[in-house]
Amino acid sequence: MTEPLSGSIQLTAWEPVSPDHVEVRFAGSGGQGVILMGVILALAATRDHRHVVQTQSYGPEARGGYSRSDVVISSTPVDYPQLQSIDILVALSAEAAARYASALGRRSLFIYEEDEVSDTGAWPPATTIGLPFARLALEETGRAQTTNIVALGAVCGLTRVVSEQALEKAVVSLVPAGTADLNLRALRRGLEAEAGR
Repeated sequence: MTEPLSGSIQLTAWEPVSPDHVEVRFAGSGGQGVILMGVILALAATRDHRHVVQTQSYGPEARGGYSRSDVVISSTPVDYPQLQSIDILVALSAEAAARYASALGRRSLFIYEEDEVSDTGAWPPATTIGLPFARLALEETGRAQTTNIVALGAVCGLTRVVSEQALEKAVVSLVPAGTADLNLRALRRGLEAEAGR
């Protein structure tokens, strides 16, 4: 049985500006799996019968450079693929937070890797939640490579932007062969963020 997450989670009825149209940005360093996070979320949203656009961008370095994945989820067809505003920002590195947090508004939700991102008081007045994604991944699976899946589970557990069933099916469809059980354990640990707050 896993321990409850730290008391740092203080999410109080966060609501996107429009629940029918949510814009999500996953950001981190190359090699942290943020592109896969976006692809999984997009597939889960399509399984929930939503309209989705997913785009990605990354630096020229294979690892260590920036990496970003954007997902627009809507109840109506999406006619523009770029984010107009960020409803949810997930930052797995300090560089990602520094690069993108300035675009957040008062109605935004900022979820970050608390062992990487500090000085959160300097960011705009969004709702902020820090969680130790890497530590949770190591505790649950023994593998740092599952950090992104833990983070994705936490995002969905806290926001319900997609259903758990759709998310689990998307994870199984997209993670490397032979790692589905491991990644589902990581996902469920992240989903427990909702129960732990």
